[in-house]
Amino acid sequence: MAPTVDVRAGAPPPTRGYPRSVSRRVGTLGVIAALLAVLFALGATLPVPYVVLGPGPSFNTLGSIDGRQIITVEGREVNDSTGNLNLTTVSVADQLELIRAVQGWIDPEENVVPREEVFPPDQTTEETDQQNRQDFINSQNSAEAAALGELGYPLRVVVAGVPDGSPSLDRLQADDVLDSVNGTAVADAEALVGVLTALAPGDSATVGFTRLGTAMTTRITTTEATDRDGAALGIQVSFERAAPFTVSINVADVGGPSAGLMLTLGILDLVGDTDLVDGMFVAGTGTIDADGVVGRIGGIPLKLIAAERLGADVFLVPEANCADAVVGAPEGLPLAVVATLDDALTALADLRAGDTPRLCPTP
Repeated sequence: MAPTVDVRAGAPPPTRGYPRSVSRRVGTLGVIAALLAVLFALGATLPVPYVVLGPGPSFNTLGSIDGRQIITVEGREVNDSTGNLNLTTVSVADQLELIRAVQGWIDPEENVVPREEVFPPDQTTEETDQQNRQDFINSQNSAEAAALGELGYPLRVVVAGVPDGSPSLDRLQADDVLDSVNGTAVADAEALVGVLTALAPGDSATVGFTRLGTAMTTRITTTEATDRDGAALGIQVSFERAAPFTVSINVADVGGPSAGLMLTLGILDLVGDTDLVDGMFVAGTGTIDADGVVGRIGGIPLKLIAAERLGADVFLVPEANCADAVVGAPEGLPLAVVATLDDALTALADLRAGDTPRLCPTP
C-alpha cells in the first residue's frame, strides 16, 4: 500500500526544515552577533589613558648613527676602540587605542602603565618632551665632567647666565670662569658657597675671573641668597672641567638622564689610556653626576630585554636597581652592580681579565 498523508480540511500544509520559532531565534542571534562585532570594532579603536613601555633602541657610544659618531672629540686624537659600550632606552607608545593596550597587557615584554606616570597631568606633552631633552643634555654635561675628572682635569666654576636686575649685570657675563672671591679660590661649588655664606647681603665682594683667556677682577655688591644663609652674586653657574679638547655627543630622539654612565665610559674609552671593553659587548644604564656617583633609573627590566636581544656579554646595573633587575632577568646575562664610576671601571677590568665582576645579589 502506498504511504498516505493525513490532510484534514483547513489544516496547514506540512512544513519542511526548522520550525518558524527556531528560524526567528537564529535570525535574532545573527543580529546580536553583528551588533557585538560592530561594538567591539568601535571599542577597539577607543582611546585609553595608558601608554605601552617596551624595550627601546640601544646605541653603541663608541659607534655612529647614520655615519655620524655618537661621541666626537675635537683637539685630540681618539683611540681605535673595539667592542661595544651600549646605552639602553625604553620605548613609549602613546595615544593608544584599546586594542593596542590589550596587546601590551598580553605581551610579557611590554608594560602598560597609566599615561600620567610618563606624562604628568600638569604638563603638556611638549613640555614633558622638552624636560626629557633637557635631562639628556644635563646627563651629557655630567658625563663629560665625570670623565674629565677621572682623567685628572681640574674643575672650574663657569657663569651660565646673569639675570636682569642682578648686581652682577654688566660686570660678569656668560662663559666667564670664576677664579676667586675676596682672594679665596673658588674651584668648586663647596668653595664658592663657603665664601659667600660668610658674607652678609649687601657686602662688597671682589671677584676674580677669566674672560677669553684674560684674568680680570670686578667688585660686586652682593644680594641675599634665596636657598641658603649668607649672600649671593646673583648669577647662574655651571661646573666644568678644563681640558685641552672638546667633547660633543650626538644622539637624537633620546630623552631622560639614564644614559650618563654609558656616555662617561664611552668618553673614557675614546680619550683614556685603556681599551675598556677589549672587544666585549657591554650594555648598561644609570645616571651619573660630576663626582661619578651612579644613580637609579626607570625601566630596567625592559632595558635588559633589549640588551639580551643584541647579545650583550654583561649589563652594568645601578646598585639601586639591582632588586628590580634580578626579577625575571634574561637567563645568561650577568648583571654587574655599580654605584660609582670607579665600580664600573673595576667591573670592566675584571671582565678583561676573565674574572667575574661583582654581581647583583639574587633573592
